[in-house]
Amino acid sequence: MSTPSYVIQGQTVNIPAIVRDASSGTAMYMVDAAAAQKLVPEAFDVVEAAPGMTQCTLVIVDYRDNDLGDYDEVGVVFFVRPAGQSDAELGSYIYKLPVNQSFTCEAGFQIWGFPKTVEEIDFAYADDSATCKLVMGGQHVLTLTVPRGGEGSTEDTAATGYTLIEGVPHHNEFVRGGEGEQTVPGGEGVVLELGDHALAEELRSLGLETAAPILSAWSEHMRGSFGQSFKL
Repeated sequence: MSTPSYVIQGQTVNIPAIVRDASSGTAMYMVDAAAAQKLVPEAFDVVEAAPGMTQCTLVIVDYRDNDLGDYDEVGVVFFVRPAGQSDAELGSYIYKLPVNQSFTCEAGFQIWGFPKTVEEIDFAYADDSATCKLVMGGQHVLTLTVPRGGEGSTEDTAATGYTLIEGVPHHNEFVRGGEGEQTVPGGEGVVLELGDHALAEELRSLGLETAAPILSAWSEHMRGSFGQSFKL
């Protein structure tokens, strides 16, 4: 069986696309499920983690060795299932996925339907923290600092992602593992500053500016892969 491939900006991308090395941080918040559902397409239902509440995760990634290039990324992620399918597999829906390189933007959108746009993203590292600043259209969206460190590791584990491609719901499998990892319960060490961009206002409306995250996580050396997308 042949491996799917795509030609993006004159370069061939084979599927699965491999991530060999990256650093990533996350901050997870509990938010109002009804408010989150307004940001998610009708094709998907947000999943309640507690009555009336769902999880919203801010993700920052510094990709160093990746089939899609060396670039930075910020994600706003919700956990969902296909609409009306309460027994379907839990998966992630990425609401926004700004990056700072055009190749990965085009590839991510064409192959998987990821909502990538090219924006200004800057990473700064300290011994015990990492900070990522996102600017879109000249307006500050957010600056997120998460604790950095850890000696844990994660074996390669598969998970499901949900997207829309030309308005049609799709699912894909992604795999991730890592070294130099930690998970920190609560908001210790997490600092989130929201700016004046419209996306910042949406995050503010979810309560992220005042709520403490329920956890943060860090991976110094994340690896993984992104598989083929299939219609639901």
